[in-house]
Amino acid sequence: MAPAGQAVRMSAAVLGLAGSLWAAAVGDTAGRPDGIGLEVLGPDRPGVYGLIEFRLLAAGTWANPYDPGEVAADLLVTLPAGPAMVVPAFFMVPFEDASVVAGAPGPAWLYPGAAGEFRARFAPPVPGHYTAKAQFRDRAGVRASREVVFDAVPSARRGYLRVSRRDPRFFGFDDGTTFFPIGHNVAFVGESQYMTPAKAAEAFRRMAENGANYARVWVCCEDWALAIEARQSAWGRSWAWKPPFAEAPEGGGACVRLGAETRSVTMDPPHRVALRPGTEYRLALAFRTEGAATLALDLGGQPLAGSLASPGTWRTVEIPMTARADLWWLPKLDLRCDGDGAVFVRALSLRPATGGPELLEAAAIPPVTRGRINLIDAWQLDGLLAAAEKHGTLLQLTLLARDLYMNDLGDPASPAYRQAVLDAERVLRYAVARWGWSPHVAGWEYWNEMDPGRPTHAAYNAWGEFLRQTDPYGHLRSTSAWGPAPKDWTHPALDFADLHWYLRPAWGELSKDAAAAVLDRAALLRQHAPNRPALLGEFGLADDQWGVSPSMDRDRGWVHVHDALWCSALSGLSGTAQFWWWDHLDRGDAYPQYRGIAAFVRTVPFGDPALQRCEVATAGPACRVVGLGTGRGAWLWLQDPQATWWRIVEEGYPPGEVREVTLTVRGLAAGPARVEWVETAEGRSVGEETARATAEGLTLVVPPFRRDLACRVTSVAP
Repeated sequence: MAPAGQAVRMSAAVLGLAGSLWAAAVGDTAGRPDGIGLEVLGPDRPGVYGLIEFRLLAAGTWANPYDPGEVAADLLVTLPAGPAMVVPAFFMVPFEDASVVAGAPGPAWLYPGAAGEFRARFAPPVPGHYTAKAQFRDRAGVRASREVVFDAVPSARRGYLRVSRRDPRFFGFDDGTTFFPIGHNVAFVGESQYMTPAKAAEAFRRMAENGANYARVWVCCEDWALAIEARQSAWGRSWAWKPPFAEAPEGGGACVRLGAETRSVTMDPPHRVALRPGTEYRLALAFRTEGAATLALDLGGQPLAGSLASPGTWRTVEIPMTARADLWWLPKLDLRCDGDGAVFVRALSLRPATGGPELLEAAAIPPVTRGRINLIDAWQLDGLLAAAEKHGTLLQLTLLARDLYMNDLGDPASPAYRQAVLDAERVLRYAVARWGWSPHVAGWEYWNEMDPGRPTHAAYNAWGEFLRQTDPYGHLRSTSAWGPAPKDWTHPALDFADLHWYLRPAWGELSKDAAAAVLDRAALLRQHAPNRPALLGEFGLADDQWGVSPSMDRDRGWVHVHDALWCSALSGLSGTAQFWWWDHLDRGDAYPQYRGIAAFVRTVPFGDPALQRCEVATAGPACRVVGLGTGRGAWLWLQDPQATWWRIVEEGYPPGEVREVTLTVRGLAAGPARVEWVETAEGRSVGEETARATAEGLTLVVPPFRRDLACRVTSVAP
């Protein structure tokens, strides 16, 4: 940028702004048939269910390359045996980041590449010899590239997450192994959030080290965190949306208006605008003035241009600027009206002087909401998925920004409803194309907490069929609502049920006992969804305004987390309760809470249709017992019902030793059984014995315990 106080030369020419923000002419296609090409980016020999990436080259210009109605790019793959697969491709802009540019200021510095391009990502489902070609469908017709060939080799990957073939109440992979989700929400990921992308990747590592394997991540956050499709505007924020917009004179469309009521405005994008030091740029803007008003521009508090006037007519000007050798970010740009009258601005653009990417997409007037992909957020999700792959974490991705769509989903027969369905399909297609290759995408969650009273059934039917045709990997589909939604839990085009519930004072005594609350909500889910996977997708302590409960900081032993994890794992649900307050969990290093339950459930035969809630009778002091069993084994969690989180944390109850409890476990095969007593912090065995089951059951004397204890019973009968 120009040094402080130095005059900035104004281009004398009246220039037109450089086309659409989405204009794209992709790839060098000289000498290629029909102007189409396909390049293999690698690896040369991908493993089964691993990634191989391609660049699709095409001669053409498209106003909106995210709209398959304008241009649909696909990869056509012929498998070693069986039918061909159609893999959707996606438009992207590669970014340079601080890891590859010397001197760049930390991981937040992302600088867009010179041009956008179409790519395809594919995961081969079997080993063998493959052929692939690119195909484009646009106004020029259908064009295809020459074929390329590659070979896939065997790998240890288990495939994609499915509803278990053996038991539809649980999850499994393509290879038939079962999967039991253990983890929590890592929902808001962004540079302005506690969970930056780098910190979220570190959280996945710490989760994995302690046995957790699952995270629910929002990519629908609008402008405060990751948002694949949402309004991200330099003119205001979603939580206080009051942009300085007005109708331009003479029906000229939307513009920024400066005058008596608003003398100045700051152009402040949600993502800081990266610059390359020492590079010359061109700031272009279209403006008009009325009366004696003039437009002035300040950059970082220093004058950039002043006394710009264009009375009664629109004018586009270009201001050359050079970034200093130490300037990595665009300072805040202030637009000011001087003098009596008004100033109207309807376009801003910032590009390198030698040509290159638009850096001020967020300055669009009015901002684009539906139909635009936020490319920085998409790039950061690439990195987040790479971290999940590295640490073995499966991600449940919440895709659609609810408030962009909800008001249009009132009448399935209305044009607004139909348009909302079509707009969402563009996002779904993009997600499938860019991230669907990865087995670490557990599934697509349409919304976070849609209004359960909305008639969303038609949308889910449409998207279910759309994904059946578009997602070659067949990922699971789900959604959530802000209250119980049995119609969603049983919807044939959704694959698993999801309920959110918090321990709030408004819920009375149930909020004081995490285990009792889990059992209550598990019963509700299983009442309506007895034969499909079901999760408590959000859970935790909250106040009555849905904020952080003051009890969170007082529960330094994470009693409510511990109890909910153990109870949910053995309640008949398909995974543990997924806690919401990820920042508190991270600050307080709650990750070791996963160790015990993760170790214990490794031997539970989730996916065995014989697995049911255990019938257990107790004698002696009061003892809560929650467990699962088959005829060949039982897995039990025993809890002192007085040792709830509320009594320990808020009432100061010191848990005493529970003695002389007797259990009778019914339903086991008659004969000898191995009994293992397990402490719950680490999941280690603290005692073993042999007992004999009879037709009346297996009777056990529980060793003394404090707070809780687990028990594993294995039949050793022939």
